[in-house]
Amino acid sequence: MKAAVIGAGASGMTAALRAASLGHEVTLFERQARVGRKLMATGNGRCNITNTGAGPQNYHGEAPDFVLPALRAFGPQAALDFFRGLGLLTREEYGGRVYPLSNSANSVVDVLRQALEAAGADLVCGDRVRELRRQGRGFRLVTESGGKYSFDAVIVACGGLAGEKLGGGRDGYELLKALGHTRTALRPALVQLTTEPLYPRSLKGIKADCRLRLLLSGRVLAESEGEVLFTETGVSGPAAFDVSRAASGLGEAGGQLELDFLRDYSAAEVLRHLSRRAAAAPGLPASELLTGSVHNRLGRMLVKYSGLEASKPLQELTETELEAAAGACKHFRLPLRGTEGFASAQVTAGGIRTSEFRPETLESRICPGLYACGEVLDIDGDCGGFNLQWAWASGFLAGSLK
Repeated sequence: MKAAVIGAGASGMTAALRAASLGHEVTLFERQARVGRKLMATGNGRCNITNTGAGPQNYHGEAPDFVLPALRAFGPQAALDFFRGLGLLTREEYGGRVYPLSNSANSVVDVLRQALEAAGADLVCGDRVRELRRQGRGFRLVTESGGKYSFDAVIVACGGLAGEKLGGGRDGYELLKALGHTRTALRPALVQLTTEPLYPRSLKGIKADCRLRLLLSGRVLAESEGEVLFTETGVSGPAAFDVSRAASGLGEAGGQLELDFLRDYSAAEVLRHLSRRAAAAPGLPASELLTGSVHNRLGRMLVKYSGLEASKPLQELTETELEAAAGACKHFRLPLRGTEGFASAQVTAGGIRTSEFRPETLESRICPGLYACGEVLDIDGDCGGFNLQWAWASGFLAGSLK
């Protein structure tokens, strides 16, 4: 069988390798000048290739359980075995996150590229597929340079809108739409949150481990725990990314972020700690109340946020003032403005409707012989290796060409 794979990202390369391993004649199309460009940027260049705890609970879309057959066919352990077979050594870190031992995404791309060459897959780079249509029982594919090809089966693995400079775009949606498919609304996910800038700007560059809640009218819409990074315009980091999907869906509704910087301690325990701190160092100014509890700059900002006079000696702080400082540590709130756009996002939430594909094979219910995998479908995962696991698993399933 002659098969085309459109998109040489994580899912596309996996699909091409799987199809070639089954004896199919594979041509892999990539509009960028080289394969895996977006993959090279994942995990800040480290490439969090999977998460050992990946399951349906880590995915989102109209039907998150759509991921089940792919994860059963090619779960985290299968992905690790696959990469080990390609020569890649890995290391598991906190929370089940797995990275290449080299700590470099280049290693992942290199072993995939070399495997494609060894498998005999034909690679067409720097030439965008601009037309895909039915031709008899097969497909006619036309590239921007004028190349015309015929295939028995086609796998669309073009990715989503996120990270346009690294290859994100609308190509996959448009190609599938021309063959009768529809999509859900698109919005950025795993992306920086933008807030009122006063406090984030003063904390730019500071990292903190905290519990982060997204609130709307006092109701918790999303919650995460882990590292946040303060930026010029808001907060970034894994915990912020995890709630960004819900934040990007708020539109003009607004909302608030609530950060708990001492999540392992109750409010009463924090208050007792601050009372002991004031008693132990009575002559220090209030600006030093949280020294030793959080980052110094963050501590001084929380004192300011709680309304304490920075120069007031600790011995003069009232119970009410100490309660205010404890409350600031546990319930620091920032008015939410929204999120950064698709250019800064790691993943696209939304995509081609999964109800239009068979979850056991990823073949179209509308157009036999047409498959889709990866981010182009309406599936997105949490931060921590879950999106790449979906890419490998769905690519493997689509490339099986059942």
